[in-house]
Amino acid sequence: MDLTQARETKAQLTDFARDLAERHGVPASPYAVGDDATPADVVRAPTLSLGLAPQGDGAYGIAVRYRLGVPTARSFVRKLAAEAGDAVDVRRTGRIRTLGAQARPPVATARALGETDRVRPLRPGVSVAHVDVTAGTLGAFVVKSGEEGARYVLSNFHVLAGSPSAQVGDVVVQPGPADGGRAPGDRVGTLAQVVPLTPGAPATVDAALALVDDGIEIDPTYPVGAVTTTAVAAGDEVVAKIGRTTAHTQGRVTAIEMDDVVVGYGDELGALSFDNQIEVEGTGGTFSRGGDSGSLVYREDGVALGLLFAGSETGGADGSGLTYCNPVDAVLEALGVTLVPR
Repeated sequence: MDLTQARETKAQLTDFARDLAERHGVPASPYAVGDDATPADVVRAPTLSLGLAPQGDGAYGIAVRYRLGVPTARSFVRKLAAEAGDAVDVRRTGRIRTLGAQARPPVATARALGETDRVRPLRPGVSVAHVDVTAGTLGAFVVKSGEEGARYVLSNFHVLAGSPSAQVGDVVVQPGPADGGRAPGDRVGTLAQVVPLTPGAPATVDAALALVDDGIEIDPTYPVGAVTTTAVAAGDEVVAKIGRTTAHTQGRVTAIEMDDVVVGYGDELGALSFDNQIEVEGTGGTFSRGGDSGSLVYREDGVALGLLFAGSETGGADGSGLTYCNPVDAVLEALGVTLVPR
């Protein structure tokens, strides 16, 4: 199928899945489970995420991803696969979670391969976080039109804010607290802007900015040079990222335009559903682990495609899971910023 045909087929399968859900008494969307739903209820609905899977030579199939949340999950998948025909890529992902560091020092730091020390000048790939969060990754530096001299750190909401109660002006430290960062000695900036995440509401990006303090030097250089341009992921691209936990890894875009990607955010936010996401599979090993959240995902030629924020337990070819990213243009547009120019 070409891209247009694949999108039409995906829309038809989405309707088909909703009809199946209705006939079996299963909620058709993550937020159709009632006002008294628990986070566990939300995780069980839907059991399916649908997207577009590249098949080479510009052709696409349908990406079907599922968790074993309800007894009818496998039945739904079989019926969807039969409806889609040969052009289907089915994988069981297990739970999908945000990829902030899960533990405090010394355990979290000892397991990391990336930059967990205090690093100056600041550069992409280093440990960073809100002063009350564990640790994530500094993804990139961005600027706002009309703000002469102001430089911002780009990362995830759950890295730079961590909670709906976080306030603009809260301290951001490098390294993150899980790696020993403390205020005021390791302060590098303050929380400046978030794209809100709301319990019970669908989302598209997990993103936030920290305003870099005056006097803190930055180095926006990546191994491929400064990443200053963006593109829309078409699928099958070879990509890389630099993260606080797994350092420099490579992967391949295995699906685009993934909808109903349900991600666990813990007790405060519960499980949130994301649409229009990019999926990446590691090549030669895992692409990401906890602590890599906020990493910028870019092509071999240094063009940015996405902002890493979550990962699955399984689903990768080698069993190491899949990584999920927000399209980078959607992130930059939501925050009103551009990547730091050369």
